[in-house]
Amino acid sequence: MPDVLKLVGARIKDLRKLRGLSQEALAEKAGFNISYIGFIERAERNVSMKNLAKIASALDVGVYELFTYLKEQEELPEESGMKDIISLLRERDPKDIEMARNILIEIFRRIDGNSKKS
Repeated sequence: MPDVLKLVGARIKDLRKLRGLSQEALAEKAGFNISYIGFIERAERNVSMKNLAKIASALDVGVYELFTYLKEQEELPEESGMKDIISLLRERDPKDIEMARNILIEIFRRIDGNSKKS
């Protein structure tokens, strides 16, 4: 089973970046020290449900959304490379993620187009 602290920390980081917030801005909105947010995102601190609720509120999401991808992540086959792709995307900003999505869509269109010609 994956480390829940790592998965929740990564989810918080993803949501923070999607909203264009720095760690400092999220910390301020949630009422925490900036270093605390960094510790949570890096899974270096066990976070209480009370503090998760504050973070979720600052991110304008329900607490459940901090856990929504856990099952999906666990179900990805190791050999598929999907976990590697998700890890790469997790480090990028929303504009980069959108660009990567558009590139993949175009690649798959070309692949599908070439396979129909054969």
